[in-house]
Amino acid sequence: MSLYLVGENIDKARAHYRAETDQLTQLVRGIYVDPDDDADATVLRYAVRIAKYLYPRAYLSGASAVLLGPTRDGRLFLSARRIQRTRIRALEIIQNQAPPHPSIASAIVADGISEFRVDVSSIRQRFLEAFRLRSEHAASIDDAMRDVIAARLIEEYGTAEEAAKAIWALARENDWLREGEGAERYLLRRSIVTARNEAALDLIVAWHREPLGHLRHDGFEWRWTPLEKKMPPLIRQTTPGKLPPFIVSLLPEGWLESVLKDRDERAALRSGKRYMSNITIVDNEAELKTLPEDVLITRLSRYSKDGIFTGTYGGPGRGSLNESFERNLARMFENKETPRLSGIQIKAPLYLDQHGKLLPATDKPFTHILKPAGTSGYEALPIVEWLALALGRACGFEVPEVALINMPDNLPPALIVERFDIRSGGNDTRMLALEDFCSVLGVPTEAKYDGTIDRMARQARPLSTEPDEDVATIIRRSLFAWLIADGDMHLKNIALLKIAEPGEDKFKSVRMAPMYDAVTTRVFPNLAHDRMALKLNGKDDKLRRVDFKTVATRTGLKAGTADEAIDALVADMRKAVDAVKLPVLTHYGPDGRAVADQALDIARKRVESFS
Repeated sequence: MSLYLVGENIDKARAHYRAETDQLTQLVRGIYVDPDDDADATVLRYAVRIAKYLYPRAYLSGASAVLLGPTRDGRLFLSARRIQRTRIRALEIIQNQAPPHPSIASAIVADGISEFRVDVSSIRQRFLEAFRLRSEHAASIDDAMRDVIAARLIEEYGTAEEAAKAIWALARENDWLREGEGAERYLLRRSIVTARNEAALDLIVAWHREPLGHLRHDGFEWRWTPLEKKMPPLIRQTTPGKLPPFIVSLLPEGWLESVLKDRDERAALRSGKRYMSNITIVDNEAELKTLPEDVLITRLSRYSKDGIFTGTYGGPGRGSLNESFERNLARMFENKETPRLSGIQIKAPLYLDQHGKLLPATDKPFTHILKPAGTSGYEALPIVEWLALALGRACGFEVPEVALINMPDNLPPALIVERFDIRSGGNDTRMLALEDFCSVLGVPTEAKYDGTIDRMARQARPLSTEPDEDVATIIRRSLFAWLIADGDMHLKNIALLKIAEPGEDKFKSVRMAPMYDAVTTRVFPNLAHDRMALKLNGKDDKLRRVDFKTVATRTGLKAGTADEAIDALVADMRKAVDAVKLPVLTHYGPDGRAVADQALDIARKRVESFS
């Protein structure tokens, strides 16, 4: 297990040469590891050394000042002049703004390479840090750590009162008055009876029915507390007091949000239990055993032919009373056991049984997603999505199994999508999680159109277990979106698929997820001039080869690799637009054929004009 730092144990030219010849793997600029090493384990082992190399003027603070290393979930806390976050594989370096007159001590760290000194918050300062308001650094210092620090201060100053005076001197110097008050109360605390706010929540979050931690709300803000167990750091609370981005990414949006009529995040989490990515959120641990586990037993390919579902549909329809399809679908979600889905589009969670029957997943495993036709000009949406995914498969992208289905009650055809983020078969022990790029970048759902392809690729590189391949996939995926005129490839429609083994504390695989939610948007009402959802090289329209190559090289790909990827995709698309044919359906809705032909024509013209 080796770490190479340019300027310390390797020179720049040698590092560049060895990376170019695949003798080293670059994690971020100036930091390399051996290609056969476990990069996650390496960055965690040398976390403090890496932080000192990247931020020489920063000092360890929060829990890291106590631990002299990262927390169990891979977070290392620093303080300096700037506020910033850096993700390097399993390590997340979180830096907040230091007080104007910090009290700093020196500590010695040994990590197997050598012993070295590092600056840390003094005992007095780290105690004050524990009482900062809405601070991730404060949240990292748990009650056990507070007790140890308090005992250490009392031992040093003789009494709790004298320790409080010493704390107050530093608090006044930095204008940390509220922190001083909190620290003083803690030092001088006495046993008192407190009333519990009945609005408070204490929810258990489980992954594959294995508890990960507690999600608590005290009536004012959220607090995520991971359990002390050997599991990968799937959930991180990046903004103190706010829901962790990974949890936010699971919550219903759009149509389902309006159906559930949840007033806020608390109501949303109380109204359901089962979510995507094998996540369950319950009031008590006993409930976990009563809920079905999402395992793919019957493959869609067994009950589909030439792009058409050949099984039996047992999901919602209009019904004998000719009620609206949406109303019957909404009725499914009145049950808390029905899995919740994110995304704006109307969707239904279904289960494909061994006899080829599609059933609501309310009390059954959630294995497939039904995406019905829209209204008001969006009746052909499932057909266009099937077409886009078929083009993607023909171009070499990993794509989930999909099929169009002839719906009952004379409804337009719908799309069935097989889940790729769940276990396959009874012997599959993998633990899988799908994390969209809103969560990866730590931005709220409403900011899903605010990112850039550049930023997404830069963030994926240090997290991926195959960084070059995944950065290339992002570039290819972006070019594909441009060629088919997909104006909806936003941060929630592209994701990382993370896979771990039971009992492991890190992910063995972090890769770009298969393509999903791809669609030609320009064929729908009022979207004839739709642009790319995310900017690339500062542009969202009139993209050229140079734009994709510029971003590719800027995010670490070799120029030759970028050229090969672009050439291959354009060549594959040129063949695919003539080879992919629409399945033979009973009926195509009001304009399904015409819209499909229009989508193919747009792709054909863009491929021919791309330069």
